[in-house]
Amino acid sequence: MFAKKTFIKKTALLLGAALLIFSSCAKKAGTGLSDGTFRGRGAGRNGPIVVEVTVKDGKATEARIVEEQETEDIGFPAEAEIIEEFLNYEGNTDIDVVSGATLTSNALISALQAALDASHGVVEAKEKFTDTETDIVVIGAGGAGLTAATEAALNGAKVIVLEKAGIAGGNTNSSTGGLNASETSVQKKLRIEDSNKQFFEDTMRGGHYKNAPALVRTLVENSASIVDWLQSDDIGADLSDVGIMGGSTNKRTHRPAGGQAIGSHLVPKLYDAAKNAGAEIRLNNAVIDVMEKNGGAAGVKVRNETGSYTIKAKAVIIATGGFGANQKMIEKYRSDLKDFPTTNVKTTTGDAFAWLEKFDAKLRLMEEIQTHPSVVPGKGILITEAVRGNGAIMISHEGKRFVNELDTRDATSAAVLALPEKRAYIFFNQDVRKSLKAIEGYAKAGLLTSGKTVDEIAKKLDMDSAALSDSLRKYNEAQKSGIDKEFGRADMPRSLEEGPFYAVEIEPAIHHTMGGVEINERGQVMNEKGEAVPGLYAAGEVTGGVHGDNRLGGNAVADITIFGKIAADSALKDIGLRP
Repeated sequence: MFAKKTFIKKTALLLGAALLIFSSCAKKAGTGLSDGTFRGRGAGRNGPIVVEVTVKDGKATEARIVEEQETEDIGFPAEAEIIEEFLNYEGNTDIDVVSGATLTSNALISALQAALDASHGVVEAKEKFTDTETDIVVIGAGGAGLTAATEAALNGAKVIVLEKAGIAGGNTNSSTGGLNASETSVQKKLRIEDSNKQFFEDTMRGGHYKNAPALVRTLVENSASIVDWLQSDDIGADLSDVGIMGGSTNKRTHRPAGGQAIGSHLVPKLYDAAKNAGAEIRLNNAVIDVMEKNGGAAGVKVRNETGSYTIKAKAVIIATGGFGANQKMIEKYRSDLKDFPTTNVKTTTGDAFAWLEKFDAKLRLMEEIQTHPSVVPGKGILITEAVRGNGAIMISHEGKRFVNELDTRDATSAAVLALPEKRAYIFFNQDVRKSLKAIEGYAKAGLLTSGKTVDEIAKKLDMDSAALSDSLRKYNEAQKSGIDKEFGRADMPRSLEEGPFYAVEIEPAIHHTMGGVEINERGQVMNEKGEAVPGLYAAGEVTGGVHGDNRLGGNAVADITIFGKIAADSALKDIGLRP
């Protein structure tokens, strides 16, 4: 990539006005495109990106974004860079994605290519589906749904996955931390001591013992095998790096080498694995209801741009995620969180709960809604807990440390909200930055304030330098001794003595809904009578009970993959495709 920083900043201002226009004098011979202005569309993280490309004398000379809903700090600069490169090379869409903005980059590149296709008279056909039948329908193409689809298809089932968004992945795309697992082959290789017993206790304690013990035990006892399954030839994921996140006693957060974000790595692996195994994935196809027959699930009703249709199925797996982007549901269960920002994608609206009413499905802990303590104000961009796990601390606007950074999310969020500004800073140095690849995405997005010295960064943050220096001195002394007398932090892997230093302002935001439909250890949906609903299964954030009233970082990816696979295995057995 070669876009200049000044160019990106100016472009971001234009994009802020919701309209971006670029012109270019082509460098090479014409590409054979038909002259005119053509539209193309791609699916971004929060909705479609629509572009118009102008072709003159057979060459792309201008491109503009006419519709998009991406984040300002990360999405806009990435869009500017890609469009500049697209035009400098006369409409070549063989463009590298921008680090830290993979979804936005891919969506824009797809939109530009669609516009070029239109100039050749090739218009994307909107497929019209008719009523059909299948073995298993999976609702939702996030981490849980893709895991379930992969497992079911690998074992011979005919599988259709339905996703209302234009891209797969859902909230899993934004997952940065990793997957918690104990007694794994990876831990053993790295000589990390851990146990299922400690993992169970950490999860129960983190959820204040409101968790369903049987579900937590199922999570823990299947965690080592899910790591091996994800790293198998069928999936090909890399979970070779192990770190620690808040609430965990030992290092058990499995992630790609170098601390790369887990979601952007895992979703493409699962998507390809599901497709390669034979699952059919239909994007932009929204389920509007689950059909009932004799008290059990019998299929789904679906709507897309061309109309509606039904799919009869022997089993239905609900993997739609929670309701963190549904403000009305948030207010219904937690009025104190009204108008709180959210890290959730806009499609996370809790649609499934209306479908489940006809089955008298039991709900539990719906009021338990987690805020994540480290979200960039006004942007909805989450700073992964792994930054703190790798050695960062939390500093108030007064330059003072105020909490055990590796405490549970409810405790750290409460500590931030108790500050006068209700905001704080994640603070770290170059040593921490080098230890975690995810930080580079924040740097490229311009989220970091930096300073070569404590005085320099304190001045940029309008912070008392003496107070910040004193806080760092105390922390570094604690780090050397291994005893944090102030806040009781047990794991302090790196000192913060040498610069350069970095800080990013953060605040709590709605992140995860722990409540949902009750399931048993087989992933079956339970009704109010305590009976399993025939043919109906659920996995992931749509369910309640695994996390109690507070989810530990790293447990969500474990939850969605473990119970996604379990739901598929149970469905396979119940419909006769597995003994």
